[in-house]
This record gives sequence, structure tokens and C-alpha cells, in this order.
Amino acid sequence: MKFIVSSSYLLKQLQVLGNVINSSNTLPILDNFLFELDHNTLTVSASDLETTMSATLEIDSTSKGSVAVPAKLLLEILKTFPEQPLTFTVEENSTIEISSNSGKYALAYAPGEEFPKSVNLDEPSVTLVPADVLATAISKTIFAAGNDDLRPVMSGVFFQFSPQGLTFVATDAHKLVKYARTDVTASQVADFIMPKKPLTILKNILGASDAEIKIEYNDSNATFSFDNYVLMCRLIDGKYPNYEAVIPKENPNKLMIDRTQFLNSVRRVAIFSNKTTHQIRLKIAGAELNISAEDIDYSNKAEERLTCDYQGDDMQIGYNSRFLTEMLTNLQSDMIMLEMSLPNRAGILTPVDGLEEGETVTMLVMPVMLNN
Repeated sequence: MKFIVSSSYLLKQLQVLGNVINSSNTLPILDNFLFELDHNTLTVSASDLETTMSATLEIDSTSKGSVAVPAKLLLEILKTFPEQPLTFTVEENSTIEISSNSGKYALAYAPGEEFPKSVNLDEPSVTLVPADVLATAISKTIFAAGNDDLRPVMSGVFFQFSPQGLTFVATDAHKLVKYARTDVTASQVADFIMPKKPLTILKNILGASDAEIKIEYNDSNATFSFDNYVLMCRLIDGKYPNYEAVIPKENPNKLMIDRTQFLNSVRRVAIFSNKTTHQIRLKIAGAELNISAEDIDYSNKAEERLTCDYQGDDMQIGYNSRFLTEMLTNLQSDMIMLEMSLPNRAGILTPVDGLEEGETVTMLVMPVMLNN
């Protein structure tokens, strides 16, 4: 088994796949890349059992076969090469030899048969989504997903597909983000919960792609195919909480304000807040928004006044500044709207401008109790 490939082309593909490999694996074989050669096509795969990703490369070869090559070692050596063709030759003594312009390097390999086989989906449902839509949906929601192992369903992003549009939801019970598109639709109704890790990998490589992504899914697995990549992952098992029930419908108090100005104020004032609660207080009356924070233990306090456009009753409400900062950073609009009903009910944050046709973003932030 022998093939020739460009060093930088191979490195670029392997760096993407390397994100799948865990730093500590229960199965030693998972520390390897699987190389499957079929004449001029080389398929390289990486897996952690939950997520498997493969890339198809066009190379120069006349042979067939499969070997598992140590990932860390291979990436380290590839990073040091200037652009040049490399020749990989599988030798009889369980080593694979790499020949460059300047030298030869031998790595021990494992038989390709030992590598876990990827699952084939039986009669999956299929939806096509443009890369930029999926990349935006992931980056708008993933930060709100939880990290609690006791509630695994909340540690992923909920995908809801229907002929009316696509909806992506993430929540950790303190904050919730719902991102919806009516300009991209699916042929039938389906929903599933995607884990965070494969979504992070997708987010990082989708930005540069302008392809249509083919999403295939059944009850237990989902596959994302685009360009020369296929990413497959096991879905999170369980029923997603009824998020619609927690979004308050009647919100008579509406605050409209410049996003950047509000965000900078919250960031500054939050420095003076209590380090465990991160609590800041919003006091709204007329066209004035007063943002304050106090850390009684250290006698630190801060207060800022902003002008805003407000319709509703005068009110005081407390928020965790970290959640508010995360949400405001994640929105790209110039103006935002914060809708509230009561100081103990969730506030709804939405962008006023900067959205595409058919795109909606709804962010929900739970208040914290103010101690007067």
C-alpha cells in the first residue's frame, strides 16, 4: 500500500479531523486516524465512538488497503514540513514510512480492521440546509446550552424541522435561546437533540464553506455531509423540555436601547458586582435606565445612567450580568428590545434590526431576586 499526497493539503484535513479525538481515550485505537485507500481516493477518519468524522482526499496511488496511524505523532511531523509531496509506504514490519524531500520517517501502525466501524443509517430523513444558515444557528444557540451531566438533554441543541421552517433551541434553565428560520424548510416534521462537541466542530469549519449541507437523521444518529466531509454523531437520548411554555406571552414593558452602549455599561458595572451572584440591578423610569451593582462584602458599588426608549410601568429587575453580557455579545444588531412583565418573570431579549428575511432570534434571561 503506497500513496503520494501534498503535505499542506493533508495537514489541513487532519487538523479538522483531529478535533474529534479525545485527549484520553478508553480504547487505544481511537488515538489513531484511520486511512482507507482505494486507488486515487483516500478516506481519513477519526472517532471518539460518539462522534465520527471522515474526509475524502484525492491523492496519487494505485493500491488499496487500510491502516490506523497515530494521530498526535502524524500531526506533529506534518506541521514541520514546508509544502511538498510526501510518499507514504506501508512496510511489512508494521511500520508506515513517510518519505519527504529531505528524509524518511517511520511510524508504527495498527491494522485498519481494529478501528470501530461507523454506523449506517437505515432509511433516514433528509434535510438540506445552506452552510451559512447552519453555522449561524449553531453559534447563536450553542453558548446557551447547559453543562449539567445530570440533565443531559439540556447539554445539547434542540433541532426542530418542519415544512414551516427550522428552529434551533438551547437552554440551561437560566437562559434560553431560540433561533428560527422560515426561509429554509424540511419535508416532514422531526426533532432531535445534538450534542455540543460535534456542533462546535461543525461551527468551526462551516464558516468557510458555501455548500449545501445534507443532514440525515433517525432516532439515534445524525449525519452531516458537505464538501469532502462527513460528520456522524450519536444524538442525545431523551425528551426536550417544553420551552414554549416558559416564554412569557404578555410583556407590556418594552425597553429599546442601543446594544453596544448597553453592553459596555453592563460590563463596566458588573466589575463591581458580587463575585458569586454577578447581580446587577436595572431600574427603569421614563426614558432613563439606571444600571447599578453593589458588593456589600467589599464596599464596592457602581451606577450608570443611560437614556432609552421605554414604554411601560416603572420597574426594578435584577439579572446575572454574565448571562446578559453573553446574550448581548451574541447579538449583532445595533438596537435591541428587552421585554418584561414582572420583576420575577423572565425577560425577552430580541434584536430590532440586522436580521435577514425569515430569521428570528429570541433570547430569554431569568431574573435574580433583588435584596433591597
